[in-house]
Amino acid sequence: ALVVANSGGGEGGWAAGYAAFWETRVGVSFGEFGFSRSLRHWVNDGLMTLFFFVVALELKRELVLGELRQVRRAALSLAGAVGGMLVPAGLFLALMRGREGVGGWGTVTATDTAFALGCLAVLGPRVPPGLRLFILSLAIFDDVGAVLVVAFGYGQALNWAALAAAIAGVVALAGVGRLGIRSIPAYFMLGAGIWLCFDASGVHPTVAGVALGLLAPTGRWVANDRMRAIFGLVLAHPPGEHAGGDSAERRELQRAGRAARESISPVERLEMVLHPWVGFAILPVFALANAGVAFSSAALGEPLFGAVVASFVLGKPLGVLGVSWIAVRLGVATRPPGLTWPLIAGGAFLTGIGFTMALFIAGLALGPAPFDVARMGILLASVVSALAGIATLFWLTSGARGDRSDGPATTRAAPPSHGRGGRAARPARPSGP
Repeated sequence: ALVVANSGGGEGGWAAGYAAFWETRVGVSFGEFGFSRSLRHWVNDGLMTLFFFVVALELKRELVLGELRQVRRAALSLAGAVGGMLVPAGLFLALMRGREGVGGWGTVTATDTAFALGCLAVLGPRVPPGLRLFILSLAIFDDVGAVLVVAFGYGQALNWAALAAAIAGVVALAGVGRLGIRSIPAYFMLGAGIWLCFDASGVHPTVAGVALGLLAPTGRWVANDRMRAIFGLVLAHPPGEHAGGDSAERRELQRAGRAARESISPVERLEMVLHPWVGFAILPVFALANAGVAFSSAALGEPLFGAVVASFVLGKPLGVLGVSWIAVRLGVATRPPGLTWPLIAGGAFLTGIGFTMALFIAGLALGPAPFDVARMGILLASVVSALAGIATLFWLTSGARGDRSDGPATTRAAPPSHGRGGRAARPARPSGP
């Protein structure tokens, strides 16, 4: 996107075609009825709904099935996320007071989950598992908070009838889950209707993704003992060819397939199915549609550019570290063993990477010219924050520095049971003979 946007708009340049392509109208019409949006709108409001849906699935899995079941440990990530939103937003408002672009305060509240975790991955096993979980859960809370910022800070005039229909759809979806209906296509059909209602209501339709993700069932229909019993019946059949006809062996095999599927909760199943599509298709397409900014030296002197960079590079880490420390001191939150304050400070720099959600909110909040300035600020701030975080964590975890703490050192601690994609982590290698 950056290469195309800076290729020039004249002969041999692609910039004009790039901009025009994303404004192409796509939709359906039937007689007098018509529904169409630009390609950029479909990407930002449609495909990104699936992104937020997966974010909400991850949050619910961690809160109900994962490491964040411990309330005080979840409170640490929540406190960091709140501080990482309020402090940079306040700094931005202070720097932009009375200036054009002050309405873009929501731009600096968002952390890019994928890039933050990617920077931790660069450091490999030297990063303690507690820090990975802290950054992951903080970024998820941050993404949900960003949706609330979009919904209430940048919504349009409300259509109360459409909003009531959307809320009724959410209630109906919750009822379907309580009745034990497991059909994923049925959920998607209801979800599409809810998205259309939110889109017509004036509330940003990505809210539908968060609501649907948080309502996804976490219970399994087939317990482990029941699944073993069913597979035992399959294994009890004598060897031979049993594939043809409506045989008892074939029926048992079909039951075993359903049991294997239903032994995993819908939250985990949906996350496993959608995560590759979101990571390898939706987010790259979103970046291609929104990151194409033409570089201009004049933008470097704009107050908006400086406010965006300062809010991300300074405001984010100060907010995350400061509010987390206050929450621990008040006894509201607790730190996992081995997650030292220097490590939290190093991780806090990575929260200044605001690529995806920052571009998303900036596009809603700012006009074309301020949007280009803000995009340049977001890109520079993300690079600086990434380098600062990686360098700090590399220094802290080099040699004995990783063990200097006011709590027990756990650079060899066992990792949490699930990572971002829900895969079981490998056990830690024993530290002794």
